[in-house]
Amino acid sequence: MGTRRVVVTGMGLVTPLGIGSEFVWERISRGESGIRALTDPKYSKLPCRVAGKVPEEGPGSLRLEERFNEAQRRAASKGILFALVAAEEALQQSKLLIGKDDATNISSVDKERVGVAVGMGMLDLQDIQDTGSILDEKGYSRVSPYFIPRVLPNLAAGQISIKYGLQGPNHCASTACATGAHSIGDAFNFIRLNYADVMLCGGTESSINPLSIAAFCRLRALSTKFNDQPTLSSRPFDAHRDGFVMGEGAGILVLEELNSALERGATIFGEILGYGMSGDGHHLTAAREDGRGALRAMEMALKDAQLTPEDISYVNCHATSTPIGDKAEIAALRQLFKSETLNGVPVSSTKGNHGHLLGAAGAVEVIIALTAFNNGQLPPSIDIPEVDKNFENIKMVTASKSLVVQDNPNKRVVALKNSFGFGGTNASLCIGA
Repeated sequence: MGTRRVVVTGMGLVTPLGIGSEFVWERISRGESGIRALTDPKYSKLPCRVAGKVPEEGPGSLRLEERFNEAQRRAASKGILFALVAAEEALQQSKLLIGKDDATNISSVDKERVGVAVGMGMLDLQDIQDTGSILDEKGYSRVSPYFIPRVLPNLAAGQISIKYGLQGPNHCASTACATGAHSIGDAFNFIRLNYADVMLCGGTESSINPLSIAAFCRLRALSTKFNDQPTLSSRPFDAHRDGFVMGEGAGILVLEELNSALERGATIFGEILGYGMSGDGHHLTAAREDGRGALRAMEMALKDAQLTPEDISYVNCHATSTPIGDKAEIAALRQLFKSETLNGVPVSSTKGNHGHLLGAAGAVEVIIALTAFNNGQLPPSIDIPEVDKNFENIKMVTASKSLVVQDNPNKRVVALKNSFGFGGTNASLCIGA
């Protein structure tokens, strides 16, 4: 059979910065933030009162009641609906969807060779809490028959496959904050192993509610110092970072076997070159401070791609803005490059712009990176107010110091993308542009 190369032919985004991959990239390139204060009184007594919510007003906004009818909204959680919106954009961009958004307008591909691998980091706790209250207060007969389909993590993949009649692999990774990256890696392997020719893949998340915020606060995982400065609250690599800021949204990619994409005349935005994963075997929520688990995932991704650290042009960090996590990731990168300065390879994290989208994070950030590359730039972090002294010798890409993708036009851009999750689950992707 030979080696099947896997390329990216479509991308769709739903984020706190708005929807649409190009629209989101434009805002990131200008150093803008989608993080806002949580003004509902239900959050008033919680230590963290900031989050990245998908905007419902203004440019790039999304109003689900205008995109989906009442029956559709009853049958699907907000996270599932986000995934459907992002999938539509990805399919249109790939030219697999022509005309009206339904199964009859999928172009002439064998639907048994088109699959879906979309994951979700955690269930909608508000749905569970509300349904529990309905059962207690109003009785069995008032429990929605759609409750289970709304909270099963695999129903984002299920709803996408049903909507478009896709009958290839139907898969869901749920690996906390590594979900999106694992989903892309798994879809990559499904195509390489000839289970499919095309895969819709990525992650989705909608977990911003008082119970989730309270629970993450009890873990001391969220930022609590910048409630009066929401746009400065998510600050990867900053000396005063104190936790992540929760975001919501979805990122869906269309991965396709290279020859299939060429035969269709599809636009190719990038190529998945390698995939690595590992476990820390260390702690429920904290990363290993020496970064050994993260290092092994990166090493495996490079080995899978048959590349070396010298081939890497850029690192898109997981960097959520937690004191331990950011430091552990840079420690792993220093070991990978065998250099305190990472040999000058630039790094960034866009979580300062949109917060941490949990299970959607890896996929959203891959799409942002690929969109940036196709615009000739590296994706910048928001300007860091005060770089942590541990990172001062690292080449950070910021909005005020945005870098071109590659100084040498004859050298291919190769990016390393990291995603790490609670329980010590690690994923790394090697991506070519």
